[in-house]
Amino acid sequence: MPPETTPLIEIANLRVRFHTPTRIVEAVRGLSFTLGREKLAIVGESGSGKSMTGRAILDLVPWPGEVLADRLAFRGEDLATMDRARRRALRGRRISMVLQDPKFSLNPVMSVGRQIAEAYRTHHRAGAAEARERALAMLEAVQIREPGRVYDLYPHEVSGGMGQRVMIAMMLIGEPDVLIADEPTSALDVTVQAQILDILDRLVTERGMGLIFISHDLPLVSAFCDRVIVMYAGRVMETLDARSLHQGRHPYTRGLLGCLPDLDLPKPRLATLTRDPAWTEA
Repeated sequence: MPPETTPLIEIANLRVRFHTPTRIVEAVRGLSFTLGREKLAIVGESGSGKSMTGRAILDLVPWPGEVLADRLAFRGEDLATMDRARRRALRGRRISMVLQDPKFSLNPVMSVGRQIAEAYRTHHRAGAAEARERALAMLEAVQIREPGRVYDLYPHEVSGGMGQRVMIAMMLIGEPDVLIADEPTSALDVTVQAQILDILDRLVTERGMGLIFISHDLPLVSAFCDRVIVMYAGRVMETLDARSLHQGRHPYTRGLLGCLPDLDLPKPRLATLTRDPAWTEA
C-alpha cells in the first residue's frame, strides 16, 4: 500500500487528441497537476478540456481519441501502463465520476435503486439482499427522503435534483478514493445546488476523498473548493488557491472574472472576453 503522503492522482504532460480524416485535434495539451485529499476545481469555457481530463483519468476516451502522458498515476500506480482489466477494476471502485446530466446517464429501464445495488455488486462480493441494504443506506446518506420508495422509482420518475443525488449515491457506494464531479449542479436551482454541495463536502471530508470539481461557476468554486485550475483550449492558464481566485493574474482569468455580473457594483455593460492566440502556443 502506498504511503499516505503519496498523491491520489499524479498527472504530468497529459495530452488528449482526436484523429480526424483531415487533422489531429488537440483537446488537452500538456496538463500537469497532483491531487491530494482536497477539493480541486477545473474551470474554463466549454471546450477547454475540463471533462476530457476527467475521462482521460478514467480511461473513457474512445477511439479516435488518444491519451498520452509522461505520468498518469493513481496512488503511485501507473495508469498508462496498467492493463485494461486492472483499470476497469479501479473505475467505479477507487475512482468514480458523476456525469453532468443524470437523465442521460441512468438506465431508463431499471429502477434507480437496482442501479445503485448493481454498482455495489460489481465491485464487492455481495448478495442481492446486502446490495439492497447498502443501496438504501447510500440513498439516505445523500439525503433522499423515503429511500425505500425511491429505490423502486425509474429515472423518469425522479426530479433533476433527486436524479443527481442518485448519481452521487451510485458513484460513492464503492467508497472511492477519488470522485470526479462533472458539472454536478449546473441544471439545479440554487436551493438544491446548495444541498448537493453540502452532501459532497460532507462525504469528501468524512471519507478523506479527493474531489475534482469541473465547473463553469467561478464564484461557486471559489467558495467551495481548495484549489482552482483555469483551463483554456486544453492548456492550463494558471493554478490558484480558491480563495484567491478573484486575484488571478492571467488575462484569461481576469477576462472570465470581468464577464461576471456584480449586484453590489452593477456595470452598464459586461466585459467581452478577448482571447489571445499566444495562449495556445507551446
